Amino acid sequence: MGKIINLNQTRKARARADKRAKADANAVQHGRSKDQKALDKARAEKAARELDGHRRDE
Repeated sequence: MGKIINLNQTRKARARADKRAKADANAVQHGRSKDQKALDKARAEKAARELDGHRRDE
């Protein structure tokens, strides 16, 4: 006799796995959020300004 399984749990587990796979694919496809990109850009600009402020004129 085979192992008894709950079909509802199996169906829901498969649906969760499909959602997770789709979410991972979308994350790879679309990358970071707009807020994250803006924050990185602002940090890079600030670092460039600070570096330029420390330069000595020759």
